[in-house]
Formats: sequence, C-alpha cells, structure tokens
Amino acid sequence: MLRRTLLAALAAALTAGCAGPTTRASEQERQALAPAGRLRVGVYPGSPTSWVKDAAGQDRGLSVEIGQELARRLGVPYEQVEFTRVAEVLEQVKAGRVDFAITNATPARAKEVDFTQPLLTLELGYLVMQGSRIGSIADIDRPGVMVGVSEGSTSQVTLARELKHAHVVAAPSLKAAAGMLSRGELDTFATNKAILFEMSDGLPGARVLEGRWGLEQLAIAIPKGREAGLAYLRRFAQDVGASGQVTQAAERAGLRGTLPGAR
Repeated sequence: MLRRTLLAALAAALTAGCAGPTTRASEQERQALAPAGRLRVGVYPGSPTSWVKDAAGQDRGLSVEIGQELARRLGVPYEQVEFTRVAEVLEQVKAGRVDFAITNATPARAKEVDFTQPLLTLELGYLVMQGSRIGSIADIDRPGVMVGVSEGSTSQVTLARELKHAHVVAAPSLKAAAGMLSRGELDTFATNKAILFEMSDGLPGARVLEGRWGLEQLAIAIPKGREAGLAYLRRFAQDVGASGQVTQAAERAGLRGTLPGAR
C-alpha cells in the first residue's frame, strides 16, 4: 500500500463562505472522525467513485473530493491512502487504519463498518469486448461463460450465488481485469457502471450492456466505535448532497451509470 499525504494549508478559522449546518465540528466529533489528527481517506484506482486522474493529472473521484471536503471542515490535513482494490480499503476501514471511504453500503458490510445515508445510486452491469458472443444480459448465465469480478467485492459474492451456469472469476485489480478481457480470458466483467464505463474508455470497441443486474447505494463508511462523530458525519453527507457537491465531484470524475433521477 502506498501512503501519500496531501497537506493543504488549513486556516485556523473557517471562512464565512463555508457556513453551513456541518461547518463546525466539536473537538469530540473531530477526535472521533480523525483520531490520528488527520483524515486518512482510503482509495483505489480506476473507479470514479473512489480515485481517478483527470486529463490534467489531477486526482478526482468521490472518495477523494468528498474526503478533502470533510477534512477541510474538520480542520485537519487530508491523507490519501492508496490500495489496489476496494476489498483492501474496506479491510483497513474495519481495522481503524483508514478513517473514511465511499463504497457500496450493503447489509453485510454494515456489520463491519458504519455508513451514512446513501450519496448516490449506481446501476450494476456487464462490460463486453467487441465481437463478443454475449449480446445481452440474457446471454450471461450459460455454461462456459467466464464472468470477471473484483476480488473481494460485493459483485463476487452476489454473482457467485446468483449465476447458476456461468463461472465467476476474481481479478486482483481493475487493471488486471481489463487485461483479462482484452486477452479473451474473460467473456465479460461485472461491477457498477461507473467503473465499467471508465474501463471501456481504455478498451477499444468495448461496450456496457443495456440493462442492469442490480443497484449499489454509495455511502460514506467509517470504522465502528466512532459513534461520537456519526451524527455530524450524517449531517455532512446530507449537506454535500443537497448543496450539489456530490454531483459536481461526480461530474469532474467523469462518473457515469447513476440511476436516472437518483442522487
């Protein structure tokens, strides 16, 4: 894991332009949410919901920008902690070595980390290469079809249970999955459409199939045992959603695949 600390010049006093219901945190709330004196934000590459680079090489993604905003409001430095895949991020949140991540809020994950209310709803789908024998979602669950998923992901658990004939193959990273698709080692790759559209940009002729096999509710995750800061964090989540900051961060990251009409 690569740790890269991004230290911003934080003012001692917050400016009037930052006024809002979650602008100021008590010392107890700050300590609960950033006990190390900085906000450690867990990210993984290739997902606009987490961390991508824009054309200018700037770090973008929901976890990046919303994490930076929370650090600013708490008055602590932002620290970006980088991993290969989402499962590693969640393991570190669970262990308390990462303070913040944005990810799919499932009931199973809620047993291990605490979540805010959802920030965005994403469709889950499939990516195929040009000339694929798979023309629609109806063609997926057939003998001999190799369905790629991210190792340790919700997609791996769900599709291993729901697909009766196709074979689910775990890829160690999104980069590895793209290579497996291009070499024909996978017939399709399954995850949320934000990631699929991002992957398709780098795979000539690849396309995201019409329809969906499920939905993801993206929310802020923090370690268990930090209840003193949870009410503040939930107000923060409501505020960045209502103010348009989530939508703006999503647009800067090039995030596609949100459910129509959902924020």
